[in-house]
Amino acid sequence: MKYILLLLASVALHAAAYPSFTYKEAIKIEKESGKKAVNRIFTYNEIIHSNKKDTSLKQLKKINTYLNKLTYKGDMPNNKQSDYWATPKEFLISGFGDCEDYAIIKYFTLVKLGFNPDKLFITIAYDTRSRRHHMVLSYFLKDGEAPLILDNVNHKILNLSKRNDLKINAFLNTNGVYRINNKYKLTKTKEHSGKLKSLLKRVEIES
Repeated sequence: MKYILLLLASVALHAAAYPSFTYKEAIKIEKESGKKAVNRIFTYNEIIHSNKKDTSLKQLKKINTYLNKLTYKGDMPNNKQSDYWATPKEFLISGFGDCEDYAIIKYFTLVKLGFNPDKLFITIAYDTRSRRHHMVLSYFLKDGEAPLILDNVNHKILNLSKRNDLKINAFLNTNGVYRINNKYKLTKTKEHSGKLKSLLKRVEIES
């Protein structure tokens, strides 16, 4: 019960933005997923609250470091289906996720902290070292400059010009799908991503 009380104190501070949890949700989560899941939610809210007054760069580093501590697990053992994009609530409750789940929860967490969502992009890439498709979060701090990359594999935040191991396929956010040129200018190629649109519908239901 102490986890529930602590969570409620935290929720009171962060109820305005997704992801947030109601008292009824917390009770249900504790019953179905255990106290560790509720404690993880409380810790998440505490991390956000403690970062409110930091500079944007410090916030990026702290959020990236904290969320990368969540346990990696691929889609098939975790969700019994391939290429599943978990919502932030699903990720926090389970405590497990893969690269796209890290990128997604980082996106929503930074928006919750007040970052401009137009400068954040869920980014589909190819990792030349592992020879696998990969997903990271990109943050365009300044127009015309390489974005900063938040990655669950390489934990150091570097700009894209220093990530020669990544070949970018597409940048996604609520405004559409984009490609980038060698001068780091974005060009829209599609009005929306089907996968992201589906995810956002599930997020809306959870909100």
